[in-house]
Amino acid sequence: MYTIKNFTSNDDVKVLSELGGFQVIEYQRDLSVMPGDAMTAYYSAQMNVKKRQLVCNVSMMPVTVQKGAMQWMAGNITQTTGVKGVGDFIGKAFGAKVTGESAIKPEYTGMGTLVLEPTYKYLILMDVAQWGGAVVLDDGLFLACDSRLQQQTVARSNLSSAIAGGEGLFNLCLSGNGVFCIESDCPLEELIEIQLQDDVLKIDGNYAIAWSRSLNFTVERSGKSLIGSAASGEGLVNVYRGTGTVLMMPTAKMPNV
Repeated sequence: MYTIKNFTSNDDVKVLSELGGFQVIEYQRDLSVMPGDAMTAYYSAQMNVKKRQLVCNVSMMPVTVQKGAMQWMAGNITQTTGVKGVGDFIGKAFGAKVTGESAIKPEYTGMGTLVLEPTYKYLILMDVAQWGGAVVLDDGLFLACDSRLQQQTVARSNLSSAIAGGEGLFNLCLSGNGVFCIESDCPLEELIEIQLQDDVLKIDGNYAIAWSRSLNFTVERSGKSLIGSAASGEGLVNVYRGTGTVLMMPTAKMPNV
């Protein structure tokens, strides 16, 4: 039996969202600052540059998180590698190599509370059911998920074009029934959702952060010919065809700091 005090009940902590066994909290002000940092901390809070954390109720479901993301946990919780045999390890090692994700994502089971490291990025909770049962994530966005979700590595339809466009060839796909959390450079309020019904979406740049597995994802020339592409000044674009949903940022990804 354990009791947690002055955490989510602290008047400086705001619960932003809850879904399944996940809860996203946000610190309204950074109170642990020295006088020389006070001005930066004040203006950061005014511009919504705030620390956020993901709180996981492991009692509701087993949780898989990105390697190194755990900050603390309370209760009877067991951590495992999440690897179910040699074949599973080889598959995850290959997926990690081509997607940029960690090969071993720790899995936490039992009864208790798991809290992940604070981040200045935006933590967005989503249900795979909202994506027709399978969603593909852009590289580096995965933070945590219900361990009962299946993790797969999916390839683009035309690998040669992806190489030419300088984009990644493979992405992480989550499928099944469950909730997951991503780290985004943009808040949910700014993300653009485009729903396709037997139609096409073309994006010049790596702005899409998640899309339905049902969509056919390729990299193609923006024009029908090399001359047309050169004249338009666009070159290669990311193309999503079929029926499904694409979630995209309105601005380019911010560089890591």
